[in-house]
Amino acid sequence: MDKKMKRPLRIKIISMGNAEVGKSCIIKRYCEKRFVHKYLATIGIDYGVSKVTIQNRDVKVRNEFYKDTQGAILVYDVADRASFESLDHWLLEMQNEIGNQADHDNVVICVCANKTDKKRQVDETEGRLWADSRGFQYFETSALNGDGVNEMFQALFEGVVTAIENGGKRVPIVTQLGYTREQIDAIQRLKNAKSDFDRLGLREGASKDEVNKAYKRLAVLLHPDKNVAPGSEEAFKILLASRTALLKRCS
Repeated sequence: MDKKMKRPLRIKIISMGNAEVGKSCIIKRYCEKRFVHKYLATIGIDYGVSKVTIQNRDVKVRNEFYKDTQGAILVYDVADRASFESLDHWLLEMQNEIGNQADHDNVVICVCANKTDKKRQVDETEGRLWADSRGFQYFETSALNGDGVNEMFQALFEGVVTAIENGGKRVPIVTQLGYTREQIDAIQRLKNAKSDFDRLGLREGASKDEVNKAYKRLAVLLHPDKNVAPGSEEAFKILLASRTALLKRCS
């Protein structure tokens, strides 16, 4: 005997983020399997409809405004740091608009780092830390070539359906970062600073003793054997090279 079919679900998803981060393009890529090169600017939320099957249930997805939202995609452009720094604003706006604390706490949220096909201003390290520290899933995507888009939507839909099956309560995502904001900040400084003194957090003309002390502090913080933060191995190599260059200047 065939198993009794579960009734179809209709779920509501919103996408949020600054203008031109690719919200509409991501939706078009997923719903229509194509990339739209030119798209009219939207106000932060775009419309789209798609039908998928999740956990043996037909699910019809609509992308609309805040009321009754069950899932959200927070989108930023990895080539635009301002769009990343606006994520807190968009998250707060959603929470304020939904109003009820329990309601917005139960919204399943995925962070979408879009336009990975471009030169980055925001490293994966930063984006993943922001998402992980808030219990959100993190995905790197390119609406241009489709990388990561299907995986992101699949995870979002599965999270929403699981929440529905759980009485409307979002199942918390357990994240074990294994690294700290201090480590991330040090990695970013080492990779982005314009001089070896800046990389070690020193003033111009620092002494050999000061160089060694700064190196030891950062070495303990960033050694790849003890630091699992993305980019730590590259940062440690930069640290070694900077220390060597500075000691030569001090001798």
